[in-house]
Amino acid sequence: MKYIVIGLGNFGLALAEKLTKLGNEVIGVDSSMTKVESVKEKISHAICLDATDEYTMGGLPYKDTDVVVIAIGENTGSNIMATAIIKKLHPNRIISRAIDPLHETILEAMDIHTIIHPEEETAEKWAKKLSLKGLVESFELSGKYSIVEIRLPQKFVGKSPVEIEFRAKYNLVLVTVIKILAEKSIFGKVKRVNEVQGVVNNETPLEKGDILVLYGDNDDIKSFIRDSNSEE
Repeated sequence: MKYIVIGLGNFGLALAEKLTKLGNEVIGVDSSMTKVESVKEKISHAICLDATDEYTMGGLPYKDTDVVVIAIGENTGSNIMATAIIKKLHPNRIISRAIDPLHETILEAMDIHTIIHPEEETAEKWAKKLSLKGLVESFELSGKYSIVEIRLPQKFVGKSPVEIEFRAKYNLVLVTVIKILAEKSIFGKVKRVNEVQGVVNNETPLEKGDILVLYGDNDDIKSFIRDSNSEE
């Protein structure tokens, strides 16, 4: 996959490097030539640009980019300006960093659905999320086992857990299912809210938009994600 990471501070740089190591093509953007020079050997491409200048930002290859990440964390104003410009230039998947609760509220009002909190989440975790299609969240219990949240693959919509055979076929345990509900924010925007379903009824058909919470070996989880999405 192809990514543009804007802002090469500690979090942005770590994310760009880890995405590159996972086999993705990454363009790193920062207004500091020093940061760009220091990273150009570690990621696919590094470019010195002012992310708040729409004219210069318009030259980036958005058409071939899957995800744009605004990782600017030192300046709230610059982050918001860059996010607004990217939303205009790249209306597909945008991820932006929130510096504080007010900043997050502003991003939500701008209709940014995916917001990063680097103080709480690691670059490694986000690199996994972005590289494995459908992965929503990952909680590594050890170097070998994890609990993950995965969007229900299209091929499983309408099927019950017993029909999917998580344990027998994929060597995974279905812990629970999360339903995505909608409620309005203070700005009138629709905000998605997660509702955990508790103990799973193995006979109840799964619905489009459901999130599966699975436990198992990291290799089995990766195989499940890749196999189920490749067959869609």
